[in-house]
Amino acid sequence: MRLDKFLCDALGSTRKEATQILKSGDVTVDGKVQKSGSVQVTEASVVAWQERQLSLTGPRYIMLYKPEGFVCSHEDGFNQTAFVLLDEVNMRGLHFAGRLDVDTTGLVLITDDGQWSHRITSPKHKCDKTYRVWLADAVQADYAEKLAHGIELRNERELTLPAHMELVNADENEVLLTIHEGKYHQVKRMFAALGNKVEALHRERVGDIVLDESLEPGEYRYLTEAEVASIWK
Repeated sequence: MRLDKFLCDALGSTRKEATQILKSGDVTVDGKVQKSGSVQVTEASVVAWQERQLSLTGPRYIMLYKPEGFVCSHEDGFNQTAFVLLDEVNMRGLHFAGRLDVDTTGLVLITDDGQWSHRITSPKHKCDKTYRVWLADAVQADYAEKLAHGIELRNERELTLPAHMELVNADENEVLLTIHEGKYHQVKRMFAALGNKVEALHRERVGDIVLDESLEPGEYRYLTEAEVASIWK
């Protein structure tokens, strides 16, 4: 492959941009600076830009521990996008496979594979999402039954799909809630319909993918092959 074509694919740049990048002298192949786009590179070549090794990895699947204060969109005019937490040289095509509110923390999946993300976000696939929820008021004895039956949300024609709630800590008004869809502010609206208020919300799981306990807020890692494949089950 020509070096300029490699840079276009690895960096998400245009051919013109790749030419300018090469002219800057910041590109090396096997440790030697290369400024010509016609240089041929192979799978064995080590190509680096600004001392960062580049590769053609194909589809990307990322687990991010989203902190509070970041939005799952490219921008909203007020808050920083969670994309700024990614240290990736090529952001082309990356999108959120399901969003979290600005004040919600926890597991966010990011990919450039549209079919894979559709499997997560499409209501017909009923992909489980588990949240740890802290409520303002005490958890009532009938919550689990009502959530399992389905909740009528304001401005929604149909009840929510059956959800599973587990009481974690009665003193802290803390529960685990698993839902199978992703309506706008759904968890907050469900508990509001029950007469309670969500004080804090943290997503722990999407499908069989569980937030890595070794990650700190703002950190991320690539998914394993098994985690990627689990979404297709």
